[in-house]
This record gives sequence, structure tokens and C-alpha cells, in this order.
Amino acid sequence: MTEQGTDKQHWAAQKERGSFWLMKLTALGLRLLGRRPMTPVLYGIVLYFFVFGRRARRNVRQYQDYLAQWSGRRDLRPTLRSVFGQFMAFGESLLDRLDAWHGKLKLDQVTLHDPDGVRERLMKSRQGGRGEILVGTHLGNLEVCRALAELGEQVPLNVLVHTPNVAHFNRLQSAAGDHQLHLLQVSEMDAALMLDLSQRLDRGEWLAIAGDRVPLQDGRRVVVDFLGHPAPFPQGPWMLAGLLRCPVNLMCCLKIDGRYQIHLESFIDAPAWDRRQREALIAGWVQRYADYLARKCLLAPRQWFNFHPYWHVDEPSRATGETHA
Repeated sequence: MTEQGTDKQHWAAQKERGSFWLMKLTALGLRLLGRRPMTPVLYGIVLYFFVFGRRARRNVRQYQDYLAQWSGRRDLRPTLRSVFGQFMAFGESLLDRLDAWHGKLKLDQVTLHDPDGVRERLMKSRQGGRGEILVGTHLGNLEVCRALAELGEQVPLNVLVHTPNVAHFNRLQSAAGDHQLHLLQVSEMDAALMLDLSQRLDRGEWLAIAGDRVPLQDGRRVVVDFLGHPAPFPQGPWMLAGLLRCPVNLMCCLKIDGRYQIHLESFIDAPAWDRRQREALIAGWVQRYADYLARKCLLAPRQWFNFHPYWHVDEPSRATGETHA
């Protein structure tokens, strides 16, 4: 959640670096002091980012304004207090993330909403079934995937990320005793990566990837309507699903009234296409996903943890393979 040098600076070049060092310092403080003494310290750090993060404040205000307009809810209009509340919610999520890594987030503290039986398929994959894809979001606390791994009877989760700090994050998690959640850095979809992911699925492992972040070296994206305005979404999750012939499920972890709620639902049963249909199919899936995400934003409006200019859309370019829906 560091300040951006310019609006064109990509989120992966600045926010993930700041998140890693904030996580490392917070983890050290929690080991030495515990959560209660660390809470005001972390909030002080968040206050610093709020005061000096002019662009981040502006981006949060834009999100809150779009959400209020799209939903027609006047109570969601941005104020200084509501913008600061979103920063504070992010700080709280960091503490919860570390609690999850240290095993302090128990099953009885999590409510599971699973109308399509995704958890049951997780359990079956441990018994010899093939894994599937979970598409998550930076709405809420994506890192509560560890609780999901426990709900799935210790099914390994491979989280595909774009941050260069993967090795550091993995060391932090291993030190905390989390061995079921593996972070895999993804820079491009080459043959070696696809083979590796296919083998993981065949072993019954599951893949998790965020559906609301355009990667640093992204070659393809889809611009769709999100909260009433055009926003770019990555094609990566949906390309993976089609290439791996793998079912896709949606996952969202929201903290409501002090309790985490994990929402799971099936999204695509058997993704397949021919070359002529691919662009249109992906555009349709991404718009459906954006609509789903907009509805979930209303459940926890201040837990949208994207502090970069999300609705910034460059001019269309053949070089980027951009698709408009």
C-alpha cells in the first residue's frame, strides 16, 4: 500500500513490495509482542500511509463513489471517515492473515457458504480426484485460503501470484507452520508452466488465482463494465481454465460482524472453446465475474483492498491484445 510515483506505475511494482515488508515487520512484532500490543503499532503504520498516500486515498474515494452510484446507496458515498475506514480494514486484515498462518484462525471462527458443494469436491480430490481452479479476489482477505485448506482436509493449494517476493512470502508462511499453501510466481504462460500446473491438478492439488489483478507483464486483458465504469481485468485465470480443461470456482473471504465468511460457488463446469470462440467466451466470463464482484462489494464495502487506480484504462492496442466487452 505504498505511495505511487505516478499513476502509470504498475501496482505490482510498488504495492506488493510494500506489503511484503509490512508483513515481515508485523510478523516479527507479533512474535515478540503478541497481537494486542501490535494492533496500535500497525494502525499507526496504516495512519502514516493514509496521511501521505494521496493517490491511494484518491483511488479509494473513487471506488467508494462508483459503488455508491452503481448501487444507488447514498450511505456508501465517500467521506474522509469512510476512506480512512478502508485503510484501517486493510491493517486489520494483515493481522488476521498472520493469525491464519499461525493457526489461530480455527474452523469454528469461519462460516462457510457453499451451495454448490465445492468443499465436497475438494475432499474428493484428496482421495484421487483431479484438482480444480479457485478464482479469488482482493475484496476481503484472500490469504484466509489456509482456513479453506483445512476445510478441504489438507488439500494443497497452489496460489498463482505476480509478485517477485514469492520466496520471501513462502519463508514467512513456512516459519509460521503453514505448509499447505504454496505461492507460485507466474510471469508468463509458457509450456513448462502449463505442464507443471497440469501435473499438480492430476495429483489432486488445487490452483488459486486472483481474478481482479492485471499482471505486470500482461499481454492480454479484457475491459468490461465494473460498478458502471470500464475496468481492465486479466484474461489469465480464464485462459488457464480453457487450456487445462479445468472447472472454475469462485472464492471470496469477507469479515462480517467480526467473523470470516468464505463464499464458494461453481462458475464454469467444463471450459472449452475453438479459436473463433475464445475471445468472446472469455469476455463473457470476465463480465460475469465483474458482476459477481460488484455484488460482493455490497456485503463488505470497505474491504476492497485495491489501492491503485483500478479504473485507469489505456488506449486499446493490438500489442497488448486488449479485448473490449
